[in-house]
Amino acid sequence: MTEIDFDKMRGLAPAIVQDAASGEVLMLGFMNREALEKTLASGFVTFFSRTRNQLWTKGETSGNRLELVSAATDCDRDTVLLRVRVLGDGVVCHTGTRSCFTQALPVNGGAR
Repeated sequence: MTEIDFDKMRGLAPAIVQDAASGEVLMLGFMNREALEKTLASGFVTFFSRTRNQLWTKGETSGNRLELVSAATDCDRDTVLLRVRVLGDGVVCHTGTRSCFTQALPVNGGAR
C-alpha cells in the first residue's frame, strides 16, 4: 500500500470526498492514520475530528453514510481522494445539503 505522508500536517491529511458516479465534490475532512486504516478496512469513511480530538464515521447518527468505492492519493502523498456512494437520504453536509460547497465567493468583483 502507498503510504500517506501524515507528517506534513502534524499527523493529519486532508481527505476530499467525491461522488463516484457524478464526480461532484461533496466535502473535505481530515484523517489521521487510524481513520484511514479504518476507512479502508470497513468500506465506510471515517474522519478524525480536530475539534473533538476523536474518530467519527460519517453518517453514524444521520444514516447518510459514505460507502467507499475507491481511494487514491496525490503525487505528494499528503492528500487523500475518496470516491464514494452516498447512502441514506443523500445528504452529506450537516446543513442539510448534498455538498458542503454551496457558499459562492466573489470572482473578479462579482459572483459567478
